[in-house]
Amino acid sequence: MPDRNAAAWPWLRARLAGLRAAPAPGPGGTRPAAVVRTAVVTDSAAALPAEWAAGQGSLDVVPMPVMVGDEIYGEGEDDILETVALALAAGTPVKTSRPSPGQFELAYRSARDRGFESVVSVHISGELSGTADAARLAASRVDIPVEVVDSRTAGMAQGMAVQAAMEAAAQGLPANEVAQAAARQAGRTRVYFYVPSLEQLRRGGRIGAAASFLGTMLAIKPILAMEDGRIVPLEKVRSAARAVARLEEIVVEDAAARSGEVRLAVHHFGNREEAGTLAVRLGAALPDCPPAQISSLPAVLAAHAGLGVLAVIVGEGSPG
Repeated sequence: MPDRNAAAWPWLRARLAGLRAAPAPGPGGTRPAAVVRTAVVTDSAAALPAEWAAGQGSLDVVPMPVMVGDEIYGEGEDDILETVALALAAGTPVKTSRPSPGQFELAYRSARDRGFESVVSVHISGELSGTADAARLAASRVDIPVEVVDSRTAGMAQGMAVQAAMEAAAQGLPANEVAQAAARQAGRTRVYFYVPSLEQLRRGGRIGAAASFLGTMLAIKPILAMEDGRIVPLEKVRSAARAVARLEEIVVEDAAARSGEVRLAVHHFGNREEAGTLAVRLGAALPDCPPAQISSLPAVLAAHAGLGVLAVIVGEGSPG
């Protein structure tokens, strides 16, 4: 689960509340605040802090299952990161799966029953999971219009797309424009990460083009990225310290090249202190950027990345 620290989130909570409650100028004076007609559904790979997500009446987060040995855990329902860490250290098989279409049907029908007229469903990259396919199947079975968005990303990059959808919905925009807002935000967000070993990604079949590293994986520390929904290699570095330093350089170069407000998120698995140090260094290098949101990688992603992963998401500010 993401860390229970939502310090970087009040701006979004306040903005959503303002959009729902405040009158807006219009012809002849003022008009009522926008009516939120579109609900947003996502999956737990979005890494949204649980307490923040729970406070959003128009958002449902469908848990993604993680299988440790013969036991099945629900991300968001069970505190499973420690279980996953112990299993990986002991060599116990850890697998993940997509949510069932039935889980999405329940979420969509719940939105309908709460009075929403449509749903936008934003999900982890289809190159990594069949979650968006399950959502599409569920959408075909319900009597409320559902727009499914394959974010082509994961973690807080997906989470930022969900936030963009929430903000668009709070403005009263129709479902197709809410979906477009999510897709735009996902498209301008990048994921960079370092893993001490490619072994877990190899076992899970998630490395794609990074397979070229396998011949020398014991001698290198790979820096990876997500491009068009896939995990791809960026660089091969010879030491862990240099890999983290290079990850920092890549993030700073990306952030400095952007013209708008930059937002950062840092994910970790079993190395919270290292993630905090990286976030501090990024803050020093990018003084105009708000502090990075630091959180554990969701278990459904940590199971594939392995212990010691450091991931940085570079996104942009509120699309509004």
